[in-house]
Amino acid sequence: MDETAKGRDRVQNALARAILGAALALPYRWRVPFAGWIVARLVAPIAGWNRRVADNLSLALPDLSAAERRRIIRAVPDNFGRTLIEIYSGEAFLTRAQAATIEGAGMAALTEARAAGRPIILLTAHFGNYDAVRGKFAREGFPMGALYRPMRNAAFNAHYVRAISGIAAPVFPSDARGILGLIKHLKGGGVIGIVGDVAHSGAPVLQFFDQPAHTPLSSAEWALKYEALLVPVFGIREPDGLNFRLRVEAPIPHSDAATMMQVYNDAVEAMARAHPDQWFWIHKRWKMPG
Repeated sequence: MDETAKGRDRVQNALARAILGAALALPYRWRVPFAGWIVARLVAPIAGWNRRVADNLSLALPDLSAAERRRIIRAVPDNFGRTLIEIYSGEAFLTRAQAATIEGAGMAALTEARAAGRPIILLTAHFGNYDAVRGKFAREGFPMGALYRPMRNAAFNAHYVRAISGIAAPVFPSDARGILGLIKHLKGGGVIGIVGDVAHSGAPVLQFFDQPAHTPLSSAEWALKYEALLVPVFGIREPDGLNFRLRVEAPIPHSDAATMMQVYNDAVEAMARAHPDQWFWIHKRWKMPG
């Protein structure tokens, strides 16, 4: 990396640390909405996120009213900002996560698999606060390994990794060595958490909101190879903006990897339709070549 790039990274990290520090100086009940406001009102317009959210909504939910579209465009980056500061809030966030109620049909199967020492893959999404899932389950007897994507800015990445490690450990970088560590944790009868709603151009094309979307099959392939339970789970933000409830879906039946991941895509879509302000429409989920 040249000196110009290093200098830019230092400036970006200093700015991010200043904003995070200002938010962390506030009491938790003010800190979280403050961070949401900063991202929604300042960061999102500058970064072009509002346009990206609008474009994705036009593709996936074309029948939305103009008023609902405007609400979601504002709410999505607000949720992102809240999620970011929650990750940095340590025990204050973990207290909220641990207090989350659990709903859905999958909890009994998870408990049975844990008792039997069977590997478990919790397949979540960029929805609500997915780290509420890690925070809750790690303290409910499901020690969870997870992947993270290292950031280009090494200085920011260092304190980000410390923050996510404080929620639950171990965490592994999404490189070849990190994936080997994650698989070793899974094969030993452990629990891993995967965020599966990402676009990789080399992945098979499945359906998401009736649109073609590249969808990695690795989670389902690991479930089949290691006889792991594959369970969609979501951390839903409550209307107060501070608390959560967790939805644990029924385990995805083992069949073939593409069929299993289509079941997952359908589950994410159902959650995004039910709570459209909580799915991260900022992502280029329908990115296609050409």
